[in-house]
Amino acid sequence: MRSGSDLREKIIRYALTGVAGSSLLALAGIVIFLFMEGLPLFAHYSVFDFLFGRLWYPTEDPGLFGIFPLLLASLAVTALSSLLAVPLGVLTAVYLTEIAHPTTRRFIKPFVELLAALPSVVLGFLGMVILAPWIQEVFNAPTGLNLLNASLVLALMSVPTICSISEDALYSVPRELREASLALGATRWQTTLRVVIPAALSGIGTAVMLGMSRAIGETMVVLMAAGGAALIPTSLLDPVRPMPASIAAEMAEAPFRSDHYHALFAIGIVLFFLTLAFNLLAGHIAEKHRQAGSSSL
Repeated sequence: MRSGSDLREKIIRYALTGVAGSSLLALAGIVIFLFMEGLPLFAHYSVFDFLFGRLWYPTEDPGLFGIFPLLLASLAVTALSSLLAVPLGVLTAVYLTEIAHPTTRRFIKPFVELLAALPSVVLGFLGMVILAPWIQEVFNAPTGLNLLNASLVLALMSVPTICSISEDALYSVPRELREASLALGATRWQTTLRVVIPAALSGIGTAVMLGMSRAIGETMVVLMAAGGAALIPTSLLDPVRPMPASIAAEMAEAPFRSDHYHALFAIGIVLFFLTLAFNLLAGHIAEKHRQAGSSSL
């Protein structure tokens, strides 16, 4: 009887190990393919010119593959959308966990989750059809498809991610910490601000980094709402072309194994390292601010 139970446990363990291993193999395969298709560009085009060149004319002869305007556009859109999404997402999570009545929480929470379920193409249409004419009229902009438009829509997309993870972090703060703070005479607001949020800072920091990762890798929204101009932005109303938009817009027309084709995969490598950096930073923040003892998260 014991040997049969041991055999089942081994089978389950090996099965779970195989599933986890297949995920790692799939990731490794994607990364290897990305580097195999992107690195050939640098056999005759310097990395410095690729990263800091200001001209993106891939169909010229010879082609110009400077992605500096695309890189700046991606960073600008991510930074501006994060400035809008982080306070909104974190404060919404604080309201749902610390302030809202349970009935109110049950009413608001599904709408936040529904926002996360909206396809990015729908939000892109929102930016094109509703936000673009409004921005053009209110700010007297030459076009409504610009950096501001894309940032607003990306902020809307990032809020559910930041809110959900921050909410989980706030919920995981031990009840004893809240009760001890209130017992010492602190108000509910002081307890939230000085006890609960610092104790949940690890999870909140992770939520912010993952929200930024979502923003910098988003394709459809920036393709539809950013304007598509490969120029260095000088104002919020300038049309821009982030890196994911260039890959999506040009991959179908790039000749197979041409310099243009390899350059688009090289952009993917840059995006890979940026996303990796955000995830490593999220892990560092989570570890640095991890609480010990009864306040462990």
